[in-house]
Amino acid sequence: MKPLDWVVLIVTLSGIILYGIYKSRTTRDLDGYFRSNRSMPWYLILLSIMGTQASAITFLAAPGQAYTDGMRFVQYYFGLPLAAIVICISFVPVFSRLKVFTAYEYLEQRFDLKTRTFTSFLFLLQRGLSTGISIYAPSIILSVLLGWNIYLTNLFMGGLLIIYTVTGGARAVAYTQTFQFLIIMGAMFVAGYYIVKDLPPGIGFTDALRVGGKLGKMNVITTGITDKGFDWGDRYNIFSGVIGGFFLLLSYFGTDQSQVGRYLTARNLKESRLGLLMNGIVKVPMQFLILLIGVLVFAFYQFNKAPAFFNELELKRLEQSVYSDSLHQLQYQLEGIQQKKDAALALYSSERATAFRQLQVLQTETESVRARIKGLVKKNGGADNDTNYIFLHFVVDYLPVGLVGLIIAIIFLASWGSIAAALNSLASSTVIDFHKRFSQKEQPAERDYLVSKRYTFLWGIFCIAVAMFVSNWGNSLIEVVNVLGSLFYGTILGIFLVAFYSKRIRGNAVFWAALIAEVIVVVLFFLNEYGIISLGFLWLNAVGALLVWGIGYLLQLVAPQRKFPV
Repeated sequence: MKPLDWVVLIVTLSGIILYGIYKSRTTRDLDGYFRSNRSMPWYLILLSIMGTQASAITFLAAPGQAYTDGMRFVQYYFGLPLAAIVICISFVPVFSRLKVFTAYEYLEQRFDLKTRTFTSFLFLLQRGLSTGISIYAPSIILSVLLGWNIYLTNLFMGGLLIIYTVTGGARAVAYTQTFQFLIIMGAMFVAGYYIVKDLPPGIGFTDALRVGGKLGKMNVITTGITDKGFDWGDRYNIFSGVIGGFFLLLSYFGTDQSQVGRYLTARNLKESRLGLLMNGIVKVPMQFLILLIGVLVFAFYQFNKAPAFFNELELKRLEQSVYSDSLHQLQYQLEGIQQKKDAALALYSSERATAFRQLQVLQTETESVRARIKGLVKKNGGADNDTNYIFLHFVVDYLPVGLVGLIIAIIFLASWGSIAAALNSLASSTVIDFHKRFSQKEQPAERDYLVSKRYTFLWGIFCIAVAMFVSNWGNSLIEVVNVLGSLFYGTILGIFLVAFYSKRIRGNAVFWAALIAEVIVVVLFFLNEYGIISLGFLWLNAVGALLVWGIGYLLQLVAPQRKFPV
């Protein structure tokens, strides 16, 4: 990066931090720290919810996801509008009426203490792990830009985030996320403009989409139906998105404290509902546009030489290894393929059909060579998936001076906003569902406030440790986070669905049903990972929720008066 980029980066980040500290002034008690004294209007609820979702993972990995796998990931969000309606009808009124700090307080009133504690524990486990992955995402940027060791980068980034979050609380999170989100979306539109602007003369936006479509990247709607019937292992299709995505997003927005905590800050029930419903409307087109950036980057690299491997640190390690000769041979093949692509694209204006046929063949050859390079990276002990580096590589290489710094800043902002909200929710659940629930001592409000900050700090340390562990993973981060959530969200959602809609099922039955369901979901996941069965991860959300409901009903039916062992 050039000096101007660093100036833009530092000024943007400093401004947001100072604004957040200024807006964090509130009562020094639990209500002020976790719920902002229930004072937020609907538009801040909307932007805070969207800012919590839109982490650095979204802006780093989503364009790369579209680059490698096309637009079909957007189907994951198709169940959101329906989920938002259900949450506004059933979830929000209960939480608002009871004036809870966490969603899990309600479960003790509806069932018993052990069900509340188990559900809160599942949330803490999955959200703590997911937040660690979110810390790793911006660490990638510093690692690539400065050549820092990724472990030191995780420590540095995590330390900044802890300071940023501990000082603020829910109010700072909400206000900073508002500006973060607006800056983020504006910068992404500017990035899309420059991608199209830098295409060859005579090639415009529609041409880029046409190239991406012909090469299989505009696959917005897929059915998952093959010659052998429906492919249950297909991760993203219209059925898994609408059904599996509905269950996952219903759990995420209805039971995950990182999201519930956003609309618990609303000044009234109407403001909570309006913020959630608007999110259900806006999120799908927003995610579509972010993925579309990845398709445009893909089209851009059809007209320009693409790196052999987008993670430059791994590529440099490979060049210094015993596999360097093999790498150079494969890079030479890629250069030859690019020359043929240039020749095919020269026919674009006059013989478009011929150009597309040649491009399809050449793209298949490109992917074959890249797969062999990834194999060398893996043999060399590196992460063989470079999806998370594709958009970052384009930003650093092709965007003008100043805008590079702004794009890097918004990725940091997205990370800080989502992680701050996550740490705030982890602390609130720990304090409310465990510390205060099991502590027999009543403490002054100021003491509770200080304890909350302490738990925020401890969760920050935990998440840094997780970031250290995932540094060796090569998977697309946006997929890793969603797969991880799917291991727990179904069970958590099932407990809440029983609480709202099955009044006859009591605490003991639902507790043991949840334990059994969680074990089954984890077993199904590993059976799929080892190729014994084929089941896309989105289906795990529906499976977990329905298992809790079904098993709980059977246990209550078989032994309605029995006290199950605890």
